[in-house]
Formats: sequence, C-alpha cells, structure tokens
Amino acid sequence: MSEASVVPEGPSLLSPQPAAPQPAAPQSLLAQMEQMLAALNADLVRLDADLQAPPPHAGPS
Repeated sequence: MSEASVVPEGPSLLSPQPAAPQPAAPQSLLAQMEQMLAALNADLVRLDADLQAPPPHAGPS
C-alpha cells in the first residue's frame, strides 16, 4: 500500500464521543417520566375511544 492510503493518527469518526451530561437532579427525570406517562395516557384514551366507536358503515359492494 502507498503512504497516502494510511489513515492518519488522531481523532476519528469512530472514536468514542464523551457521553451527554446526565440530568443532575432526580426531579428532572421524574418530570420527564410524568410527561411521558401523560402522553401515553392520552394515546391510550384516544385508542380506547377509537375502539369503542362503532365501525363505519360500508355501503353495499
């Protein structure tokens, strides 16, 4: 192989990146969990309403 095809030393795209900072306070994690649960509950209420609704009437084929 030629010298030009050698990968240079130093930081590469495959090197591990520093981890994102984690939330310092448990309250922020609790708040995130509460938001996720509220969104999930809203989705479940919507799904339940869809399932309880009568099926749309299809005309004769």
